Order: sequence, then structure tokens, then C-alpha cells
Amino acid sequence: MSGVWIVARHALQEALRRRVLLVVVVLTALFGGLYAWGCDELFQDLSGFQDNTQGLDARSLAGATIVGLAMFGGLFLGIVLATFLTAGAVRGDAERGLLQPLVVRPLTRTQYLVGRFLAAATVSAAYVLVVYFGAVLVTGWIGDFWPAHPFASGFRLAGAAVLVAALSLLGSVFLSATANGILMLMAYGMGLLAGLLGAIGDAIPSPTLQSIASTASWVLPFEALYRDALRLLVQDVPGVAGAIVQLGPLGGSHDAGPLLIPWVVLYLLLTLAAAAWAFRTRDL
Repeated sequence: MSGVWIVARHALQEALRRRVLLVVVVLTALFGGLYAWGCDELFQDLSGFQDNTQGLDARSLAGATIVGLAMFGGLFLGIVLATFLTAGAVRGDAERGLLQPLVVRPLTRTQYLVGRFLAAATVSAAYVLVVYFGAVLVTGWIGDFWPAHPFASGFRLAGAAVLVAALSLLGSVFLSATANGILMLMAYGMGLLAGLLGAIGDAIPSPTLQSIASTASWVLPFEALYRDALRLLVQDVPGVAGAIVQLGPLGGSHDAGPLLIPWVVLYLLLTLAAAAWAFRTRDL
């Protein structure tokens, strides 16, 4: 296992050397400041909206919507970070001549892959959690809105970033860094589109759209984790506000059922096993 930790540490040091993490910290701080400013303005204007509206919990509607937007933004940035850290992990490093000296005894190819995965998964999951819980705390302090299940939602968002890191690592065995990065971002967009179609299918209702969204959720389970996180965020919002926020700011909430988490774990293990097998069988 020492080889795994060496590779993980080396990957993080390389990200620091390229100032990737510094850029992430600075931009995230700017995002946090803008989010706090937006929350303050939103909840200051809430009293007049409540006075003119009957039967609508405006505070819950506003709080759930803005936290949902922060969830989307934090997950998207975390996925970009995970993709950047893994897109060129195999073929990209091999083309630059950096990989060949590393994957020799006592460091195996599998250890190299696991080390790169641990580095990317840890950084991206931690980033998503920091952004999400930062948004929850800011919204709670400014607007007095607290989600009923903040930790369960955060756990699912972090899991989605970890899944993307594993998929990007698998793609790096076959594709160049640029092609792999484009593929992962397009896959993320396809997942969001499927979620939107599912929300429309639930509202109409349309069994065909519901079936498309359900299939996409199992093929791309990071999308299912995002929609399930939204569900946990808004499931206790009552009345008309609850019906509105269940549609989600960018993709509706959805209960994938009790098999989602076991499937995600199995999917992750299968993806990593496929990456390890493919790496062992390819020439450098």
C-alpha cells in the first residue's frame, strides 16, 4: 500500500505545483462571497413576497431553491476538478513519457491507478462537501432555512464526484486527456438532460420520459445521486412550496429506491476493476 500513497501524494503535489488547487480555492472564495450576498438580498426581499402570497411558504421555497442551485454549482465544479485530475492519468502521462518509469516493480499498474483515484476522489469529494455545507450554513445563518437531511444530501453529492473520478480514470486508459475530458463533461450534461426529462415526465405524466430518465439514472448513477440529494433536500417542504421545489432548480428530485446506494458501490468497484484490467492489458 505504500506505493499507492506515494502516487496519491505525488498527484496532489503535482496539482499544487501547477497551482490548480490555489485557483480552486480563490474562485471558491469568490463564489462563497457572491452566494452570501445573494442570500442576504434574497431574504431581505422575502417579507413583501410573503405579504402578497397566500398558502405559500416563501422562506422554504427560497431557501430550498438557492441551496439546490449551490448543490448544482458545487457538484459541477467538483466534477470538473475530478476530471482534470484524472483525464490524463494513463494515456496522457504515457504520451509524455512520465508513466513508464513509474509502473515498474515494486509499483504495479494497479497501485498506480488506485493512487491516482484516491487523490482525485478525495480532493473532489472534499471540495463538493465544503461548497455544499458552506451554502447550507450561510443559508441557515442568513435566511433561517435548514434542510432536514443535510448530511445525507452531502454524502450523495460527494459520491457523485467520486464516481466521475473513477469513470474519468477508466477513460484515461483509452483516450487522450482532451478527448477524455470532453467525454466526461458531455456525459455529465447527458445525465442532467435525462434528469430534466424525468422531471417533465413526472409532471405530465409521460411513461416514456420517465423510462428514459430511469434508465439514464442506472447507467450514469452520479445523476441518480444528484437527484436523490435534491429529494432529501426538499422532501419535508410542505404545501405548494414543496410541490414547486420538488421540480428542482436544474433537474427534478427523484427517489431511486433502496437499491441506489448498493448499486453505486458495485458500479464504482466494477469501474475501477475495468480500469485496472484494461491498463494491465495495454502497451505503454
